[in-house]
Amino acid sequence: MRFVYVMDPMDRVAPDKDTTFAFQRAAQRRGHRSLHCEPRDVYVDGGDVWARARPLSVSDDAPHFSLGSPSDVRLADVECVLIRKDPPFDAEYLYITLMLEKLRGRTLVVNDPRGLRDANEKLYTLHFARHMPRTLVTSERDRIHRFVAELGTAVVKPLDGAGGSGVMVVDKGDRNARSIVDYITHEGTRHAMVQEFLPAVRAGDKRVLLLEGEILGAINRIARDDDVRSNIHAGGRVEPCAVTAEERAIVGDMAPRLASDGLVFVGLDFIGGRLTEVNVTSPTGIQELSRHTGRDVAEDVIAWIERRASDYRPRLDSISPG
Repeated sequence: MRFVYVMDPMDRVAPDKDTTFAFQRAAQRRGHRSLHCEPRDVYVDGGDVWARARPLSVSDDAPHFSLGSPSDVRLADVECVLIRKDPPFDAEYLYITLMLEKLRGRTLVVNDPRGLRDANEKLYTLHFARHMPRTLVTSERDRIHRFVAELGTAVVKPLDGAGGSGVMVVDKGDRNARSIVDYITHEGTRHAMVQEFLPAVRAGDKRVLLLEGEILGAINRIARDDDVRSNIHAGGRVEPCAVTAEERAIVGDMAPRLASDGLVFVGLDFIGGRLTEVNVTSPTGIQELSRHTGRDVAEDVIAWIERRASDYRPRLDSISPG
C-alpha cells in the first residue's frame, strides 16, 4: 500500500519522539511505501486533488530518513492519506482540509478533514464539559479576572496554542495577572480558555491515546520542578501509567461523538481524572507508550489502516496531470 503523509519537513522530526516517524517506520516494516509532502505541495488540477510527493524511507540510524525524487500523485489513487501537520491550525491548514474533502468516499484520510476543521483542540473539549474542570471561554478581561478571583487559581491558555505554548497559571492577587490576561487575549480582542487549576497536575498530565474510540494505552507526563507545563515539548518527563475505570467510562462516553466526526487517532489529556483537552491534529506520545509497553504500538495503527483501506475500491497507479 501507499501512504501519503501531509506534514512538516522531515528535518523537523525527532526520530525518538515523533509519532509520525513511528507510523512511517511501522508501515515500512510491514512492506508499505511512504510518500512525504508538505501542505504547500497539495494542489487541485482538473477537479481532482494531487500532491507533489517524494518517496520516503526511514531508519533508526542517522541520518534517519531519505527522500526520493518528487512526482505528481493523485491522492485518490493511494490507500491512505495521513494529515500529520503540527498545529497551529491556520488558514493554510484550513485550505488543505477543504481540498482533501475531494477524497471523501474514495480514499481513507486520517483524521477526517471535516473533523479536523470542526475540532479546535480546546473548544471541541466543551462537547464533553461534564467531564472537564470548571472552564470559561471569553475575550472579556474583567470576566476572566472575576473568574480567577472566584477560583483563587486558574490556568489561562490561548485557543490556538500547542505543546504547552502560552499556558500560564494566574493566582488571585498576582500583580502580573492583568498583564498575563492582556497578553493572552491580545488586549481583549481574542478569546482565551480559562480553567480551574487542578493541583493534581503536580502528579502528572495523563495522555490517553485512542484508535477508533478504543484505548491504545496511556502515558503520564510530569512537569519539571520549575514549570507548570507537563507537555513533552516543554520538557516534561514521561512515566508509564494505567487508565482508570473512571477514565475508561469517560472514553466510552466520548467515543460515539469522536467516531461520528471521523476522529480516528486522538489523544485525550486528563489531570486528576478530569478531561482538559482533546488532541486531534497531530497527537503524539506513541513512541513513549511503545517503550513502556515493550512493543511498537504504532503497528496497531498501521494494521487498522490496512483493514480500513480495503473498504475502498482498488486503486490504479497514479499518473501525472501533465
